[in-house]
Amino acid sequence: MVQYWLVKSEPDAFSWDQQVANGVEPWTGVRNHTAKLNLKAMKKGDLAFFYHSNIGKQIVGVVQVAREAYPDPTAESGDWVCVDMKAVRPMPKPVTLVDIKATPELADLPLIRQSRLSVMPVAKPHWDRICRMGGYKR
Repeated sequence: MVQYWLVKSEPDAFSWDQQVANGVEPWTGVRNHTAKLNLKAMKKGDLAFFYHSNIGKQIVGVVQVAREAYPDPTAESGDWVCVDMKAVRPMPKPVTLVDIKATPELADLPLIRQSRLSVMPVAKPHWDRICRMGGYKR
């Protein structure tokens, strides 16, 4: 069964356009233990919203897990992992953090409750609601 996620990237460090251009890309550099556990829970085929943090603060696309967790080659020490992500499609209308916060059904979305977390689960009802907001159809 497909699980749903949200992954954050600062667009000046790694943007949606770079993800699209690269096709499949390792999602490296996660250095938070909760986010690491979320990466380890991801399965091949799971879907994730690609969220531009800092600049834009909006969901701009959907990626799919192409390879499950393996050791993060960018980690100098520690038990850090990454997954490979591949671009699926852009969000037809980016969904902003302002719009998400203004939607009562999304009040308990981890993006709002744990705003610093870079990799987080998204419940199916939240996923469906955000897809409708952005005009995204599978």
